[in-house]
Amino acid sequence: MGAAVVATIAATAAWGSPLPPAKACPLFPADNVWNRRVDTLLVRSGSSATVAAIGGTKTMHADFGAGLWNGGPIGIPITVVGKAQRKSRVTFEYAGESDKGPYPIPPDVRIEGGPSSRGDRHALIVDRDACRLYELYNLRRRGARWTAGSGAIWNLRSNKLRPAGWTSADAAGLPILPGLARYDEVARGRIDHALRFTVSRTRRAYEWPARHHASSLTDPALPAMGARVRLKRDFDISGFPRQSRVILRALKEYGMIVADNGSDWYVSGAPDQRWSNDDLHSLGSVPGSAFEVVDTSSLRS
Repeated sequence: MGAAVVATIAATAAWGSPLPPAKACPLFPADNVWNRRVDTLLVRSGSSATVAAIGGTKTMHADFGAGLWNGGPIGIPITVVGKAQRKSRVTFEYAGESDKGPYPIPPDVRIEGGPSSRGDRHALIVDRDACRLYELYNLRRRGARWTAGSGAIWNLRSNKLRPAGWTSADAAGLPILPGLARYDEVARGRIDHALRFTVSRTRRAYEWPARHHASSLTDPALPAMGARVRLKRDFDISGFPRQSRVILRALKEYGMIVADNGSDWYVSGAPDQRWSNDDLHSLGSVPGSAFEVVDTSSLRS
């Protein structure tokens, strides 16, 4: 991702197998929207109203970390498979907006929140040989078959978006994996891509690169799916511990994208036993008012 395209990217040792070297299988091309810097873009008209609508006094939260919460990993885990993995058909609730597959789901596939989770149950699967990303929402095993709410398949060498109006494993119709904070990136000192975050209320609209909305609300101050925000340049991050400081620097340079409905200002990442939860908790002192919405229209050219 950005400079990370030439680096080796690894998922968590505890909850996922290593991802392939980025030269062999990048997490989308270097010019993909997730990998484009936004620190020089103009502030979008209506930014202050949108930040206030999300919650200017509410604070950031790292929705990932080390250890377990309610019996499952904290964050969205990644499963890596190879060409030998048998593929299965999946029955989808939203079949009309899901890629039919089949999907290479191993019996021990890692699910967000753990096998017994009652949450979103996202499953992210990377086929390291085919350079494909398979993402599923609400994945469940029912007897001998798999079911899910929705599913999407991505070519990691392509910038192709989903059809207009289609969801993915995320409400915005975007891939999840490229927006996760991963420990290996923070360990090397840089995150070279935007992050994924959630807000509790979105507008009945989506904007590029999002392809889908998930709201009936029409308040123009509310963010659309796909809206991108960045941490203000003058927000002082020097006093934050190292892991949080790396994340905050990325939010100044690459920002974060509204990808789903959920808790306000919750930033996504992959679980890893090496995260410092105390370090990440310091992000809770960053208020929503420290962010601004950016105009990303120039990134489409």
